[in-house]
Amino acid sequence: MGRPKKAWWKEQVVYQIYPRSFKDANGDGMGDLQGIISKIDYLVALGIDIVWLSPHFDSPNADNGYDIRDYRKVMDAFGTMADFDEMLAKFKEKGIKLIIDLVVNHSSDEHHWFKQSKSSKENPYREYYIWRPDKNGKEPSNWPSFFGGSAWELDPKTNEYYLHYFSKKQPDLNWENPELREEVYSIMRFWLDKGVDGFRMDVIPLISKHLDFNDMSASELKHPEIIYASGPRIHEFLREMNDTVLSQYDVMTVGEGFGVSRALTQRMTDERRKELNLSFLFDIVRVGRDNWRQGDFTLPQLKELFTAQNDTDNFHWPTVFLNNHDNPRSVSKFGCDSPEHRVASAKLLALLTLTQRGTPFLFQGEEIGMTNYCFTSFDQFDDVEIRGNYRQVLRSGVGALTYLSELNKSSRDHSRTPMQWSNEAQGGFTHAEKSWLAINNNYEQINVANQLADTNSVFHFYKTLLEMRRGNDDLIYGDYFDIAPDHEQVFAYTRTGTQKTFLIVLNMSGTLACMKLDDLYHGYKLIVSNYTNDYVSWVRETLELGPWEARMYVSV
Repeated sequence: MGRPKKAWWKEQVVYQIYPRSFKDANGDGMGDLQGIISKIDYLVALGIDIVWLSPHFDSPNADNGYDIRDYRKVMDAFGTMADFDEMLAKFKEKGIKLIIDLVVNHSSDEHHWFKQSKSSKENPYREYYIWRPDKNGKEPSNWPSFFGGSAWELDPKTNEYYLHYFSKKQPDLNWENPELREEVYSIMRFWLDKGVDGFRMDVIPLISKHLDFNDMSASELKHPEIIYASGPRIHEFLREMNDTVLSQYDVMTVGEGFGVSRALTQRMTDERRKELNLSFLFDIVRVGRDNWRQGDFTLPQLKELFTAQNDTDNFHWPTVFLNNHDNPRSVSKFGCDSPEHRVASAKLLALLTLTQRGTPFLFQGEEIGMTNYCFTSFDQFDDVEIRGNYRQVLRSGVGALTYLSELNKSSRDHSRTPMQWSNEAQGGFTHAEKSWLAINNNYEQINVANQLADTNSVFHFYKTLLEMRRGNDDLIYGDYFDIAPDHEQVFAYTRTGTQKTFLIVLNMSGTLACMKLDDLYHGYKLIVSNYTNDYVSWVRETLELGPWEARMYVSV
């Protein structure tokens, strides 16, 4: 069948910045655009190609900027449009592309569209949102909000309900209305004409609704995202967006596919359909998860998901990620965050992420092995999802301590704690006495300054791998094959290109592991190891791997 069609967004690596937690330049305890500007050289030193900036728009912050009040204005706490323009220009000067969040399933209830929409049933903006009358004196349906309670909120003035899949301060937009769609396309052109290089599209499959709003069954209510992400017009809307706007620019698009099946993901990203370039499939990052509970999973189960992600033809391209702003820290979930194994497992996960077939997405702090925060009280959480669901969870019979224990494994706030830059107060993130969200207590041990000075650090391991991946077509486009799918400790796979084959062997456990290899690999040479004193330079018949040991070999 040949190789996939080449594209810059397949070959480059994306680094996600959560601006409120990256770097505070003005000393108010919250990150800002000038803070990002001050760290651009750090991103260059690491070897990042593309930055994905989480929402920077004007917002009342009911959901940390994912409730947008003005799509053409920068949030005051982050700076000004002049700051954004300066940041964009400096990224371009350094050869780094910038993609921004497109949050158009919903707006803030403080957006002027919604203020007009709820003013009267006759207002032209009424159809920008989804309004329904009551049903027998109650909500139009039993659809739930992700953030607790009903997805319907009554507006007393017009005596109708509006739909909100998330907070009641995040009313869903009505994509059935062509005027609303043209407003969205105008916003997209505004930022693309400024020079941004594309969009990460927040919960984009949810823009198409099942307009009958039939009640969900008990089983459907356990995972309403499946219903919400299966609207009938999603492909039509995405094709129109591409035809009307995206096809006019050389940009990349990546959709957040929460609730989307693997089959639907592949339809949305099939290059022949001209909808999205990429989509985040959450099967891997949420393995073992059931809502807020994080259960156990086996290594063979995880490997099966990687194989499934790679089981596509040349018209599809996967995303590869283990962490983002909506999931706990990868070292704490997939590795081991104990002092004994944190560094080795963080390096192992780096090798896993950067040698897969697909576009890698890294999350700030992942490159230094940041870990989950140890929450001891519900007062320490910021996440609107936890606050919204707290009483509902306790009413279901779950004890507060049990809920807290589960959140210490699954909470979104783990990844949102501020970036740890140094061993100075507040981790060098801010000069304020207090940051918007608490700094992890381990910042004196885990920080950028320490790791820049240590050539054996997690940071330098990432840097080495990023340099190795750049321009390496065999590693980027090569075929993926799991050579030991049933091994309980070792994740071993090959990436076979037109010139070379790479063999990656990872002991994803805290104990010694052994693995026999076929004669085919006995001439392979070691080129990367997370064990600094590794003595095995060539593949042998039986490999012995220390706890969380990771190796990469190449055919010669």
